[in-house]
Amino acid sequence: MDFTLDPDTVAIAEAVLRFVEREVLPLQERHHDLLGSERTLFDASGRYVPEVLALRQQVRKRSAELGFYTLFGDEKLGGGGLGAQAMVHVQEALNHRVGPAQPLVQTVVLPSPFTNGLSPVLRHLNPEVLARYRDGIASGDKTLCFGLSEPDAGSDAFGMKTRAVRDGDEWVLTGTKQWITNSPYADYAMVFALTDPEAAARHKGGVTGFFVDTRAPGFSVPRVINTMGHLGGDTGVIVLDGVRVRDEYRLGEVGRGLAVAMDGVNAGRMGMAASCLGLARWALDQALEYAKVRKTFGVPIAEHQAIQFMLADSAMDIYAAKAMIQNCAWRLDSGQASTAQVSMVKAFSTEMLGRVMDRSIQIHGGMGLTNELRLEDGYRFARVMRIPDGTGEIQRRTIARQLLTGQADL
Repeated sequence: MDFTLDPDTVAIAEAVLRFVEREVLPLQERHHDLLGSERTLFDASGRYVPEVLALRQQVRKRSAELGFYTLFGDEKLGGGGLGAQAMVHVQEALNHRVGPAQPLVQTVVLPSPFTNGLSPVLRHLNPEVLARYRDGIASGDKTLCFGLSEPDAGSDAFGMKTRAVRDGDEWVLTGTKQWITNSPYADYAMVFALTDPEAAARHKGGVTGFFVDTRAPGFSVPRVINTMGHLGGDTGVIVLDGVRVRDEYRLGEVGRGLAVAMDGVNAGRMGMAASCLGLARWALDQALEYAKVRKTFGVPIAEHQAIQFMLADSAMDIYAAKAMIQNCAWRLDSGQASTAQVSMVKAFSTEMLGRVMDRSIQIHGGMGLTNELRLEDGYRFARVMRIPDGTGEIQRRTIARQLLTGQADL
């Protein structure tokens, strides 16, 4: 196995970083009074204020103009079609360079495959319907959300209660979705609902996906869910009250919705793992720099064995995660079955980031507990990442099942 990156991939990553450093971060700094505090970032309901939404759209559209926003979109959708190895390299490099809590960078310059941009799920949309919406989505002008989870159906998707009932050439959707990223702001939603409850109860299908305009009558987002330590955010609750969707807006075959929903799971989990790797490298850099200049008992703390062990443990964690991610990305690009490996990468990398961030805070002492150095933001982000796109427990369940059925090639 050779994980050497081709010159084009290296050049693309450098181009993305130059864009961020020359255009995005200066824009963010110019609007620091708005973006620098959650008290000005969000309104009383927890939603981004209009000025923030406008800035995020500005960055999305500029990224799209330069070709970055669609780098990892499927070529069939008009995207750049870059593979897993290129994707994880760019995501790692970006997060390593900018660190956590950058409201005009994360999921803005490079979209999440489950929310914005040319999501793999769109491959299952009627081509004629897709043609009406593709340009708006690809340009960053319009955004998406992915409605699968519900109050009583997270890891167990078959436990969903949202129903879609056929009425002539239309479907009528009724139910509630929860923990839906970007739902308070999305123009379109990819919503999954029961169309055959009996089949779903047997875990034999019965779920169907639909592409829904969020302006449709009966579609609402009544509440933003404030996640760990935040005054607002981009996660919300969707209520579907008799939303009518034409059959041509169906995502894939009737009853095959979960297969459609999982279509982008590899990209989502690999992107998350690479982001965690980049952030872990950023946190270790902060710890190394601080350990060299902070003195106790007359010497830099880097000379104390206790500090050295924490630095070494973080380096081992990072090296292991990087090796796993590179190997798994290579397998995916080679067309090999990698269900167990993707789950391993997602679980290990998200948990690894938590350990590295924790050690970095410990090395910084009291300074680590403030947010002047953004370590506190990074620590909260790390804790959150162990849950979306499948919890660590669900990843272990998948790994064990692959092992027990002889499908995990190690």
